[in-house]
Amino acid sequence: MSKRNILLKRVVCYVLGLFLLALGVSFSIQADLGVSPVSSLPYALTLTLGLSIGITTVLANILFIVFQVILNKAVDLKDFSLQLFIAFLFGFFMDASLFLVKLLPKPETLLGQSAYLIISLFIVAIGLLNYFVAKLPLMPYDALTYVISERFKLVFSRAKVTSDLINVGVAGAICLLSIQSFGSIGIGTVVAAYFLGKILGMFMKFFKERLENWINQDNQSEENKQLIKKEEVEV
Repeated sequence: MSKRNILLKRVVCYVLGLFLLALGVSFSIQADLGVSPVSSLPYALTLTLGLSIGITTVLANILFIVFQVILNKAVDLKDFSLQLFIAFLFGFFMDASLFLVKLLPKPETLLGQSAYLIISLFIVAIGLLNYFVAKLPLMPYDALTYVISERFKLVFSRAKVTSDLINVGVAGAICLLSIQSFGSIGIGTVVAAYFLGKILGMFMKFFKERLENWINQDNQSEENKQLIKKEEVEV
């Protein structure tokens, strides 16, 4: 029973993390200062194709899965089916969260835009905290980064920078060719690339252990009961 409860808590953390990630991206979209490197390609497709951010998020993630297949030169149907499900779930969260954020007043001044950008960074960081602590399957973009790391013998941090640069470059090129502006790329993209890791590190330092303890609470309680029973038998 404890294992089932632990899995349920991990799933709750994971789903909450995905929703908060989507909510944070939605705030950055409304800030209109440029979105994070990870979200730059889907938002570029939204600006150029006129599709919803949820649909373009799914399309971009399918592309990330395809690149994994190309680099791995193999297909793991179970793994990629799960990634595809996650992509559709995250796409749904993107449309839902953007709908909710649009109910709020759209910032008209640089101060208001900056406030939305800062809010987005903190929400995304909290989302990432839950997403990583849950230790469930990676989203396609993160999985692709791991594949790049292994395929080209790069440390993960360098592979992450490489993935982000490619993503931003492709997104910027699409926007320039289609709408003659950088579109999804802006000062907000640079701010997110620099500060998001620092904010996440702060949250990891103060809340990671607490969140892990909450997830494993039932398991720890079960271990304590078994220990007490063992001591009683020995007595």
